Amino acid sequence: MAESVLMDRFARKVDYLRLSVTDRCDFRCVYCMAEDMTFLPRQQILSLEELYQVAESFVALGTRKIRLTGGEPLVRSGIVGLCERIAALPGLRELCLTTNGSQLGKLAAPLYQAGVRRLNISLDSLDPQRFRELTRTGDLQQVIAGIDAAIAAGFTHTKLNCVVMQGRNDHEINDLVAFAAERQLDISFIEEMPLGAISEHSRKEAFFSSEAVRQRIAERYTLLPSTESTQGPSRYWRVAEAPAIRIGFISPHSHNFCATCNRVRLTVEGRLLLCLGNEHSADLKAVLRANPGQPQVLREAIVQAMQLKPWSHDFRLDDEVQVVRFMNMTGG
Repeated sequence: MAESVLMDRFARKVDYLRLSVTDRCDFRCVYCMAEDMTFLPRQQILSLEELYQVAESFVALGTRKIRLTGGEPLVRSGIVGLCERIAALPGLRELCLTTNGSQLGKLAAPLYQAGVRRLNISLDSLDPQRFRELTRTGDLQQVIAGIDAAIAAGFTHTKLNCVVMQGRNDHEINDLVAFAAERQLDISFIEEMPLGAISEHSRKEAFFSSEAVRQRIAERYTLLPSTESTQGPSRYWRVAEAPAIRIGFISPHSHNFCATCNRVRLTVEGRLLLCLGNEHSADLKAVLRANPGQPQVLREAIVQAMQLKPWSHDFRLDDEVQVVRFMNMTGG
């Protein structure tokens, strides 16, 4: 039997699902959400069983990589059991998880035992006060302890994610590279994405391009181009002085990755987002709840939704709100 393949109307193969398990988070990062957030009531979000059914259908349709996201996925009750069920799906090659690291001290080992094999951990500053300012509620030492717990649990190829903002944390770029090198972790530097209305800072004034990050790193390290890929949007470089790690750049403004986009996102309320920077979506929650016990109906809805996937996002470098939903609602 031929292997199932999801294709969009531009003949791009879609084999990567980013699955949000909650919109809630124990941090309030300034680029991700407002300080005073209203979260979804329980009846509006997908149950753990519904999340599993979506994952099962996507894998049956050829998805080979699933990343669990949020919000902060590790604040969702039952997350370890959900990971164990998804990791066991026949045909899935990799189950990953994106986290702020706050809960890894207690959950890193159970997650690894459940079958999660790779983590992305957000880390925007190594200064405790600045870390608190950027996250509004985060404890840097708790996150670093979580990173070390992940290493001890056996996770490899763990990646740190840093959103770089002019005048906020751009002077820490090489300190973050050194931190990653010391622990043999990959690190990606991300241009801030214009999702949701924020008042804490001007996105236009805070913009710090990937090229500017590379120039800053080149002041201390020798960057070597690499063709490596993890199926995500990062473009990787190696570091001559730290050959065990990779440095990635996610550049939605200066070097978008739309032409090779192989991913879709499911929000925790069941909206299948076909593009991070557009509102094209399909309501899979409605399909699930109107057709219980009929996975073929769900799969047909997923296949049809691929025709909604646009060629590219429309991120612009200004302070107008281009996409109303915050990143915690988008799903990582």
